[in-house]
Amino acid sequence: MVGITKNIPRQVIMEIEDVINISIDGTPLNKIVEKRILEFKELGISGHTKFDFRPFLDIELETGLFGELCFCFLTANSSAELGIRIQKHIGDEGFAKLEEKEIADILKKMGHRYPEVRARYIVLARNFDIGKVLKEKSGKRAREIVINLKGLGMKESSHFLRNIGYDDIAIVDRHIYRFLVKHKLVPEKNSISPSLYLLCEKTLENISAELGIPLSALDLFIFFKQAGKVLK
Repeated sequence: MVGITKNIPRQVIMEIEDVINISIDGTPLNKIVEKRILEFKELGISGHTKFDFRPFLDIELETGLFGELCFCFLTANSSAELGIRIQKHIGDEGFAKLEEKEIADILKKMGHRYPEVRARYIVLARNFDIGKVLKEKSGKRAREIVINLKGLGMKESSHFLRNIGYDDIAIVDRHIYRFLVKHKLVPEKNSISPSLYLLCEKTLENISAELGIPLSALDLFIFFKQAGKVLK
């Protein structure tokens, strides 16, 4: 049984270091990631930020806290890129005010696999107190609040919290999980249970400590290694 690896194999560290040190169109990848982390921090502090996804996606996007929460609803069993395109199209005001059917129709038109259920989750979340979440210093404690929202699991809750500036939680999506499984750092399963999620998160914490970078940045570097993009 594969368990937590406190001493991360050197090969794993070297692979991520190689990614950190590359350049994209003349810009060091670590600078692109630093900029994205600053955008996340700004969103958590001021309640608003502007994302620039170039050169990976020719989209600039302004969002508030609720708009970012809706983005995380959209990425469940879907892709970050589609979520970004929908978020850009609907906008914060649309997420907050459009009728459920209107949102569902837009999601369907834009190719989301689950338009009706995602629209329903967005409408149900309109009264959620994000301010209460932001009072928590610990991302793990904040996750205990966010995960109570219908439609958000461990991954989506962690995704939202990372995107509003928390550095101490991990987003274990399929890209990150495959990376960990490939290096035999965690067991391979058909689905990620809460206990397996926490095991993956602890393993990523160990990698983060070895590299001396926060979990929020580590996720973006591994995602780039697996998918060739830095999104969010």
